Amino acid sequence: MRILLIHAAKFSFHVTEKTSAVSSMAELPEDQRNGSTGDALVAYLASEKTDEKNVESVARQAATTIADHAREVGTADVMLYPYAHLSSNLSSPRVATKVLARIGELMRANDDLTIHEAPFGFYKGFEIECKGHPLSELAKTIVPEEGKSADVEDKDASEAIKAEKVLRSEWCIMSPDGVSCLAEDFDFPGCPNVKLMYDYEISGTRASDEPPAHIEIMRRQELVDYEPASDGGNFRWYPDGELIKRLSEEHVSNLLTEYGAMRVETPIMYDYQHPNLMSYLNRFPARQYVLLSDQKEFFLRFAACFGQYLMQHDMQLSHRMLPARLFEISHYSFRREQTGELAGLRRLRTFTMPDLHTLARDNVSAREEFLQQMELSTRCMDDFGIDYEVAVRFVRGFMDEDPDFAGEIARRAGKPMLVEIWDERFFYFVAKLEYNFVDAQGKSSCLSTVQIDVENTDRFDITYVEEDGQKRHPILMHTSISGSIERVLCAILEQQAIKVREKGVPNFPLWLAPTQIRIIPVADRHHAFCESLLEKIPFRADFDDRDMSVGKKIRQAGRRWVPFVLVVGDREVESGELSVRVHGGEQETFSLDRLNSLIEEKTAGRPFRPLNVPKRLSLRPIFVG
Repeated sequence: MRILLIHAAKFSFHVTEKTSAVSSMAELPEDQRNGSTGDALVAYLASEKTDEKNVESVARQAATTIADHAREVGTADVMLYPYAHLSSNLSSPRVATKVLARIGELMRANDDLTIHEAPFGFYKGFEIECKGHPLSELAKTIVPEEGKSADVEDKDASEAIKAEKVLRSEWCIMSPDGVSCLAEDFDFPGCPNVKLMYDYEISGTRASDEPPAHIEIMRRQELVDYEPASDGGNFRWYPDGELIKRLSEEHVSNLLTEYGAMRVETPIMYDYQHPNLMSYLNRFPARQYVLLSDQKEFFLRFAACFGQYLMQHDMQLSHRMLPARLFEISHYSFRREQTGELAGLRRLRTFTMPDLHTLARDNVSAREEFLQQMELSTRCMDDFGIDYEVAVRFVRGFMDEDPDFAGEIARRAGKPMLVEIWDERFFYFVAKLEYNFVDAQGKSSCLSTVQIDVENTDRFDITYVEEDGQKRHPILMHTSISGSIERVLCAILEQQAIKVREKGVPNFPLWLAPTQIRIIPVADRHHAFCESLLEKIPFRADFDDRDMSVGKKIRQAGRRWVPFVLVVGDREVESGELSVRVHGGEQETFSLDRLNSLIEEKTAGRPFRPLNVPKRLSLRPIFVG
């Protein structure tokens, strides 16, 4: 930080316009657009790049330097004046705002000094009359203290992240009949995954000591892999994985559209200085990626919330239009998770999040939506074949307003659920439902979630017109009926790892299997018949025409979890009846029509996409060696 201190006989400033770096900041109130002092120490301040290493250290040194010099020149008034022209190596506006705010906060702790502050981010005209004595002009450079640099991972942590570290809450288990007891007194043997989920929640850490089981599977199945040329927690998707990903997105989208939600699309980056977003960032427990464009800072979204809030602000709504639901499949959401917490697809830095935001008329309507969206989440989990555990988090005051609400959630869950109760509200929501899966390591991760938000319609001035013609703020709900698409695949693969450990047979849900039918010829003379079968199968079918033994082809199809394998020899060509090996089952004889009907029945209501690779295996590249 560069500081120029001038002991002035008088000083005044007036704001002219915003600077381009913070053009989206809120307008200044009239009483902050001008300022003046008589005898005062004027501190011209320019925050530099090096300040980003440790804002607190720089702010404390600067505040001490300014206060000491004010006392030395014998004045009780100090004017803090942002002045970027002192340096050619300026920090970002976001960091400068933090440094200047902290200096002001520390300076105001001096009872013998009166602190005045000129606004940051505005061009200003000023007049100054320097006293001209030996101590009236002083220049200083402040750098972060050695050995006291801030943790880079945490320097942009929101207040919500910090609050998570000190949260105190009560944990209960509620049964489907609405009876609850303290979690520490609950008899867990009948529901071991609830116990694992509870232990993981109270452990306070998300770091992984060893790689999750799904990482080896996702690579072996050639679905998805790390991208060494990118930032950690970013992945490359191979053809089969991309197919599963798109099918999953399409299914979630279909469920939400059927529910009455309107699909939208919003930008992936937003101005860090936008007044509403700055406030929201501090209330959402996520770390941001930040980029610079034309000297303005933007952050990459960690959810589709912002764009939908701003869209809802501009919408014209009457009470008759509520509930109003918007959703987006945000293909790129970013969270700069800490390195030690990254764990394959369970916890990553770039992901796809289906985000639904509902505007409900009042608390009664919001609770009704909450229960309906819980049912939709249940259907989604069942469609993906995911075993899940239920957790609900309440602010005590909200829970006490309607004690039967938690009981109804438990009844619909149909299984013991974990309940966390906060005495105070630390975040923007007062109620949050989570469907969690427990992986092969016994770690719990959230998938579906439904939240009741009591802050953001006010923060973003989202309104509707009531029957009496007055504008009112609705209740906002955040929902993801699936959780991130990457974590859905993680849950599916982790469940298969558990199944293998328990001597079961792993598989994909039939509608998600990259190859649903594989045709294996006994000899070259059967190739033409195999080709003719491919033309009659309306599903994802391929043809193993490679030069290897039938037994090896069958084993490789099993390792890829292909649901149905057709072995074609002379008998099949002559009779038309097919020898079908069912993955994890017995060998059966089907007609092709019967097999097609069986797959159609088992995949009804699910989206379909064709193969994303050549139908002949001999033409496919190997992606993972």
